[in-house]
Amino acid sequence: MLRQSNCLLGCFLFLIAISTAVAQDHGDARPVVGLRENPPDRVFLKDARVVVQPGQVLESASVSIQGTTIVAVGTGLTPPDGAHVIDCTGKSIYAGLIDGYGEVDTPEPPTGGTGHWNGNVLPRRAAATAIQSVSDVAASRTQGVTMRLIAPRGAIVKGSSCLVLLDGNSRVSLVDDDVAQHLQLTVPRDKRRDSYPNSPMGAIALLRQTLADADWYTRAWQAYTAKPELPRPTRNDDLARLADDRTDGLFVIDAPNERMALRAEQIAGEFSLDLLIRGSGREYRDLNAIADTGRPLLIPVDFPDAPDVSSEAAADDVTTLELMHWHFAPENPALLASAGVTFCLTSDGLDDPKSFLKNIRAAVERGLSADTALAAVTTTPARLFGVDEIAGRVRAGSLANLIVTEGDLFDKEGKVLETWVAGKRFEHDAASSPQPDALEGTWKTKVRVDGKRIPVRLELKREKKKWSGNVISENPPKTQPDKKKDDSDNKDSDQASARLNKVTRAVDRLTAWVDLSGADSRMPAGPTRITIVSVAEADALNVFSTLTMPDGTPQTLDWQRAEVAEKDSVESDADDQEGDEDEDSDDEKSDSEQADDSLLDEIAITYPLGGLGVTEPVPVAPAVLFRGATVWTCSDRGVLENTDVLVVAGKINAIGVSLKPPKDCVIVDASGKHLSPGLIDCHSHMGTDGGVNESGQAVTAEVRVGDFIDNSDINVYRQLAGGLTTSNILHGSANPIGGQNQVIKLRWGDGMQAMKFAEAPAGIKFALGENVKRSNRSESPTRYPASRMGVEQLFRDRFLAAKEYDEQHRRWRSGRRDGLPPRVDYELDVVAEILRGERWIHCHSYRQDEIVALLDLLDTFDVTIGTLQHILEGYKVADRMKQHGAMASAFSDWWAYKFEVYDAIPYNGAIMHDVGIVVSFNSDDRELARHLNTEAAKAVKYGGVPAEEALKFVTLNPAMQLRIDDHVGSIEIGKDADVVLWSGPPLSTLSRCEQTWVDGRRMFSLEQDRERHQRDARWRSLLIGKILDKGFGRSKGGDEEIEEEDRWFRYDEFCHGHDHDDEQDQHAGHNHGGVQR
Repeated sequence: MLRQSNCLLGCFLFLIAISTAVAQDHGDARPVVGLRENPPDRVFLKDARVVVQPGQVLESASVSIQGTTIVAVGTGLTPPDGAHVIDCTGKSIYAGLIDGYGEVDTPEPPTGGTGHWNGNVLPRRAAATAIQSVSDVAASRTQGVTMRLIAPRGAIVKGSSCLVLLDGNSRVSLVDDDVAQHLQLTVPRDKRRDSYPNSPMGAIALLRQTLADADWYTRAWQAYTAKPELPRPTRNDDLARLADDRTDGLFVIDAPNERMALRAEQIAGEFSLDLLIRGSGREYRDLNAIADTGRPLLIPVDFPDAPDVSSEAAADDVTTLELMHWHFAPENPALLASAGVTFCLTSDGLDDPKSFLKNIRAAVERGLSADTALAAVTTTPARLFGVDEIAGRVRAGSLANLIVTEGDLFDKEGKVLETWVAGKRFEHDAASSPQPDALEGTWKTKVRVDGKRIPVRLELKREKKKWSGNVISENPPKTQPDKKKDDSDNKDSDQASARLNKVTRAVDRLTAWVDLSGADSRMPAGPTRITIVSVAEADALNVFSTLTMPDGTPQTLDWQRAEVAEKDSVESDADDQEGDEDEDSDDEKSDSEQADDSLLDEIAITYPLGGLGVTEPVPVAPAVLFRGATVWTCSDRGVLENTDVLVVAGKINAIGVSLKPPKDCVIVDASGKHLSPGLIDCHSHMGTDGGVNESGQAVTAEVRVGDFIDNSDINVYRQLAGGLTTSNILHGSANPIGGQNQVIKLRWGDGMQAMKFAEAPAGIKFALGENVKRSNRSESPTRYPASRMGVEQLFRDRFLAAKEYDEQHRRWRSGRRDGLPPRVDYELDVVAEILRGERWIHCHSYRQDEIVALLDLLDTFDVTIGTLQHILEGYKVADRMKQHGAMASAFSDWWAYKFEVYDAIPYNGAIMHDVGIVVSFNSDDRELARHLNTEAAKAVKYGGVPAEEALKFVTLNPAMQLRIDDHVGSIEIGKDADVVLWSGPPLSTLSRCEQTWVDGRRMFSLEQDRERHQRDARWRSLLIGKILDKGFGRSKGGDEEIEEEDRWFRYDEFCHGHDHDDEQDQHAGHNHGGVQR
């Protein structure tokens, strides 16, 4: 409330200031430059159609303006004495538009040693200090924009935005210097990636810690103020600013895709932030989840251009996702409105600000109501930004921010004639539709060269406001050299010509320079300056000019209008008609075109968007009976022949022979087929778009893979097709103590949160060896530790620090508050959970010496490890592992791909299994995860593990390692119905996964897969046909900004030697040493 009151006071003072400036009152301290101005103080816009606000229209009404303010609106008004009356008959008046987002480079505030420790946290930056850099002011006004929100560019905590008035030719004025604090959940594109954070996971972790520190900072100072004998907290102005913002401020969080919008809501909910989400235009891809947040959004109308499908090869390079996004993006605002979402429309991301209205009109054509569109650029942003008392509506007391249009604002034929900003009039119609200029056309004269008079023709034309022309010789010499292709725009290839350069038209004259030798070799080479003066007399136009030859010699020419050849006239008309057809192609559609468009109605939004997505969430079957299968239970019951398995409400209900199906039961004929538990991958990096590694620090226990689950990753579907149902998504191996893992179920078509395996206990990634001490990095090591000894000492130090931290908080909670309140440290919180047995360690490991050293250290702190990952020398220390109680998740047969794995052998898994260790085989690779069944078969080949036990390497055993074996891993009554139907024995390379079920939901089947491929092929054909039919899809060249999710690797790039080559790895923005794009 305080922030809003301050905003209203600032607006009031702003009105006083701007009124003074316009009137040049005696109270203004600024000197008059040039002649004094005396603009009319009162303006009366008469007899217009006035759109007061969305849904409220006054016909034949007038608007009375005094100074900067509207003083009256209504019908039957009389112009005040001395007012400048403007007849607006046949025109419409709207409130000036408010563009809800723009960015500007903003200087960092002086710290004086009181700022945040991380250079990405800059809450005291203020965009108001950089408004002189706001661009495209005049261009935006042609779109009716009168106000714009301006935010700082870059950083994670970016600083405060301001609201500006577009009231100058190339400048703006402040309306409110502090609207909101801006945040983003990723690494800025203009920052290097060699410091913390260097991943989106790290960015959110830093933001989470910073917001918690702001809360602690307030409490620490309160405690110190109440009891001055306590240690004085260190001053931190950045934390103080954030603490104030949390109390009564508005926060805007950037969401460059639909998943980021939900992550923004998660952060806002965690810290009770008043949130406004800066959207991406992709919200329709997870519409219900975003609508359920209840948060308002800033939605860009930066719709994608049609992809290049001009050739068959080009079309093959375009994904179904790209085609569908091109098709559905303009519908995003309408879908948000239908879901009840509050939003503003913004020009955010537009290359050309003059396409703002055009794109809003496209959204209206795709179903957005005109009233909702108007609200999204007037009343809604005015309310959200706290200026609804002075902006957003045409009413008395508001700023005179108005648009005068010919026709409806959002009609394709509508034109913005004028934009009024705080009572200042800006006219656009003359500039956008210039009157015909009599100088256009063809003129002839004779140029004197060496005593000869050479006849030439000058062709002048203007397209919009741009002039061009050519000089053509009437009688060129026969030996005239061939003209260069880029010397002329002349279409007549038989005549040499010289193009005019730097053509400028001003009032009565036109200036340019030309190389006349291009038209006639007898004329001098080099730049000849030409000045043409036109004088209108009655119905005639007299034209003469001065030529200044390359040697400086001047001559005066008289020009006569030339007769235009019939052929030229026809070509010109054809060109004009062609242009008109292009411009109006979407306005009037033939019946056949409308029929063609209706074919696109069958194309539906899929979840996730793109190929193989589902149009509706996959339902849970009330009951499913698998009849007559060979069932690999992976339990004490072993393999059961000709057996039925009944699933009810997503759980295994019965296992037996000739089971009776309940009502509405789906019966799957499994005779001759094999049924196994769903496969489980204990080590994966797929399904995350937050960067697999946060390598900016040696210890990053605070980062969470679970913050960045990517439910749209096509590898989820591909791995379902291989029978995988559960996966452990791990942080990479860049750090001794990495980030927190996330176990997921492969629920294709569900949202991010629904992918998470809720019953899976917490875990964390540790790592040993070459990766963490950075043996294989090209640059010199600058981060501790740089040796295996240092790694062990770092573990010990963090464990001791966590014990002290835990004790400090325990004392505070018990009432022993003899100091400052303890700070919440998300890193030490997690390590303390390890020591308390609440979080399991999954440790990347290779060499026997490091493995034993780690187990010895964990025994010292009474911690049992969750799993040793990779563990390729486990066969050497299997007895020590068993003594500790360690489990092993290994590769089946990878070896010798880097120095520390030279001693790996394919018999490793079998040897550890024989010793009594719970062994699983994992993928660590998104392609290998598609056939984990045959990876398990290698335990039979290398070591003779029985087939039933080998299958457990990818079912029950990884479930035990992840402590989820009460729910999955075997076919037993009461467990989740995660099962796979195979065409033959599951370990056979000849067997194929035919169906994959997760929680009693059929997530994959060969039949559905065929249907989806056929559907996608048809949709692609329709969309490509639409693009080609409308002439879209021509390549424009130039680099486009990489999508946020594509900036990050989806595998552990620190694990050298693994073959992760895939089209999804071409993340051009990922560069540890370079600047992010």
